[in-house]
Amino acid sequence: MASGHDHSNAFSDFHGTLREGVALTDRRGMIKAGMAGLAGLSLPSLLQARESAKKSGRAMGGHKSVILLWMAGGPSHIDTLDPKPYLPENRRGPFGSIPTTLPGVHVCEHLPKYAKLTDKLTIIRSVDARGSNHQPNQVMQTGNRAAAPRANREGKMYPAISSVVGQRYGANQPGLPPSVHLNVRDKTHFAWGGWLGKQHDPLVGDNPSKLFQLPSEISINRLDNRRSLSQSLERLRRDIDQRGDIEAMNTFGQQAYDLVTGARAREAFDITREPQKVRDCYGKHAWAQKALLARRLVESGVSFVTIDLSNHRASGTWDTHGDKAVGGVYGGIVSGLKPLLPVFDHLYSTLINDLSDRGLLDEVLVIAMGEFGRSPIMGTQAGFTGGRNHWPSVMSMTLAGGGFNHGQVIGASDRDGGQPGERPVTPGDLAATIYHHFGIPLDGTYEDHRNRPRYIVEEGKPLGELL
Repeated sequence: MASGHDHSNAFSDFHGTLREGVALTDRRGMIKAGMAGLAGLSLPSLLQARESAKKSGRAMGGHKSVILLWMAGGPSHIDTLDPKPYLPENRRGPFGSIPTTLPGVHVCEHLPKYAKLTDKLTIIRSVDARGSNHQPNQVMQTGNRAAAPRANREGKMYPAISSVVGQRYGANQPGLPPSVHLNVRDKTHFAWGGWLGKQHDPLVGDNPSKLFQLPSEISINRLDNRRSLSQSLERLRRDIDQRGDIEAMNTFGQQAYDLVTGARAREAFDITREPQKVRDCYGKHAWAQKALLARRLVESGVSFVTIDLSNHRASGTWDTHGDKAVGGVYGGIVSGLKPLLPVFDHLYSTLINDLSDRGLLDEVLVIAMGEFGRSPIMGTQAGFTGGRNHWPSVMSMTLAGGGFNHGQVIGASDRDGGQPGERPVTPGDLAATIYHHFGIPLDGTYEDHRNRPRYIVEEGKPLGELL
């Protein structure tokens, strides 16, 4: 697997249309020839996920899905969902707080639409994100503290929750990928398939006009010919690759062919099919448009959509260290965080209301979080003012929908907002809750590169308050 998953789809690093040495004389050359059989597409391996779910014995009823709003960089919990108005200014921050629909529960003054929805939400204020970092920021997206490439050389190999869902649950409708990443500003903002294999990488869906568009020189007839070539090489490829790296290029190749030449996926990714009134409701901001696309995808049959709420690469837009951060990119709480909150407030409330109005909210679990919180004291870094540093000890997050019990706050940070004060929630608890949502058995395992079994949940259980 390429470091940092520097690829646009699961097999693009094979460069299937290019020759290496004498054609078909070595293992890699043969694999590459096979990968080119469907115009270089990786869709067969994505389609394999649904079959894997069936083999697990799980009933495929329902239409469960997840939309993860990934706030890359680490939003400040004290300045958003866990205000501390009684503390000195350098601790409580510059923002005021407002009441929500939950008695005694307040949030940041710049989240007024969010505050009116809290009867439909669960705020978790005691998430223990120790071990989590960014670039790559994978601990919270995998549910495993060991998924920290900066500290563990195998950290990048732990599969994303979305990849496990893709493997064991699959897509809700044939002809669609099980999981999709949107607004991919930097590949290191996401977790990927890891030990499950590249065939379980989420699909990067940022450019749907190209995603399902055949190259100009390839007609449907020519695609038929390439498909025939792929089928003719099938026996050879099975002999060549005993590990199953290209196992999806058999029965799933037929499904991929149907997807490419069919309309289901094209329509799902085509946001212009939405009524103008709906598009106007979400607004023109790129994040909001991705939220609308995410709703279209889960409504059509994609099971897991992750949106990176970032405007740039590097560590993420929510990394609000201070006003004098390098290049002026991140800003502080006022200059950096404040402009983000109205954008988030609008897109989040619009998405929740849209899902509710369409009768989808009980099926779609919406999660909004980053990789950690921010330090309880402002301006602690030399040369930085008005910001907060990384703080994995505690953070806040929001869950909505999924048919769970909402209208509550789970846990609390301590008085200063520096540690969990009660009911710590682990990354594994989040993973277990998501798997419970999909009906995936929590004692499931996968094999690492040494063929050792590893549990999909190693530290956690579903949040009982939600059940």
